[in-house]
Amino acid sequence: MTTDPFSISILSAGRGWLMVEKPSGLSVQEEQGQDLCSFLQSRINTDPDLRNKIDCDPGFGVLPVHRLDRETSGVILLACRPRTFSYFAMQFEHHKVRKCYIALLHGDLPEPTAEDGWGLWTWHLSKEAGGRLHPEGRPRAVPSETRFRVLRRSAHYTLIECDLLTGHKHQIRRHARLAGHAVVGDARYGTSRSLKFLREEMGFIRLALHSFSLQVQLPGAAAPQVFQSPVIPPEILRLLEEDQGSEEG
Repeated sequence: MTTDPFSISILSAGRGWLMVEKPSGLSVQEEQGQDLCSFLQSRINTDPDLRNKIDCDPGFGVLPVHRLDRETSGVILLACRPRTFSYFAMQFEHHKVRKCYIALLHGDLPEPTAEDGWGLWTWHLSKEAGGRLHPEGRPRAVPSETRFRVLRRSAHYTLIECDLLTGHKHQIRRHARLAGHAVVGDARYGTSRSLKFLREEMGFIRLALHSFSLQVQLPGAAAPQVFQSPVIPPEILRLLEEDQGSEEG
């Protein structure tokens, strides 16, 4: 994937940190020179205004404070000073951060029965990733919780908002598969048949999972602050709306 470092949207920045919107298909840190951290470092090196604003430690680089899969797009927090990294990492470790995602799922997901409209997936998951046949993974599974609510429906898909109450590898994707409603475009937990249809008939070639917002407390702030994507990725909404049209027709 070829990406212009200046095309990556910086939602906010301060001394020692960056909040950006990662494109789908771009790894965070796994491909030196061609990943999100590398692109941001290149941008900092060539943008004096940004470099002065965030005041990076040259020996530390740019590091992600939390995980975001290559296939997943959306809001991610990165740090470029050791003390800032530790400050934010402690918030994640002590579950002080709220992570909200938008996901488009296959099928008609049942409406949660709770009065507040929220449901809860509680399947235990292993710390390592699973697969389509065994999304829970192996060996030892640990408690995992994903909170969700339905936003919209179409003939074949359900759009949901979900909060990660625990944070395990591919948690939303695995819980969705265990619920019988895999995330649209998921090459690992979905089916090859659905991927082929999406690619050839709908022109849809990404995972329909987006990190929509992140609530953290900035250094020196009195209260947590929410950083949010400006919009849900248009290609996800397009797929939902075109399918809605087919339902109405």
